[in-house]
Amino acid sequence: MSGFLSSAIGKKFLMSISGFFLMLFLIVHLIINLLLLADTTGATFNIAAHFMRTNPLVKIIEPLLAIGFLVHICYSFIISITNWRARPIKYEVNNPRENSTWISRNMIYLGILILLFLIMHVINFFWKLRFGEIPEIMVNGELMENTYSLVSGLFINYWWYDVLYILGAIFLGLHLTHGFWSAFQTIGLDNTRWKPRLKGIGIVYTIIITGGFSIIPIYFLIKSYL
Repeated sequence: MSGFLSSAIGKKFLMSISGFFLMLFLIVHLIINLLLLADTTGATFNIAAHFMRTNPLVKIIEPLLAIGFLVHICYSFIISITNWRARPIKYEVNNPRENSTWISRNMIYLGILILLFLIMHVINFFWKLRFGEIPEIMVNGELMENTYSLVSGLFINYWWYDVLYILGAIFLGLHLTHGFWSAFQTIGLDNTRWKPRLKGIGIVYTIIITGGFSIIPIYFLIKSYL
């Protein structure tokens, strides 16, 4: 088993599995974030955020999610470095632009941009929620952190963060357009019957993720000028 995981196929397999896990997380994360738009009081989002912070199951999943991110990031670098070492001289005969897409050739760079955005996101939200002092509010008779004020305040007061957030969503979308079907390809669904379908599903998934995350800062950006 250790020999398989250390092989090139094994590394790609781990990247695919961690990728599936992260894509599922993105859907859940997006659904919760869209609750920011549910009501202007922020009660719905605060209830959901409080549940995610206090639920025992979520507390178990949280470190697994962190491990998933680390595995995906580390193995992406390992695979990229291995490929660069195996091919120190760029293609001389085959034109890479004819044999691959721009996105597939630049997945590592898109990944780095997403990682930088993720670090900024963690510092501004996750770190403050876990270790900072967040004002509390009473919602339906229960005292909880006013997470809505933290998130909406950042979007309303700092337009440049809205722009960075939208760019982060776009980079993520570009990364997913190749990563979605590539993950399925790694586990064997790469025949002529499944590949077009998975690419189509991947496009729909990417539009949902990119559009969904982008609409949040756009909403607060418009709201700040009304």
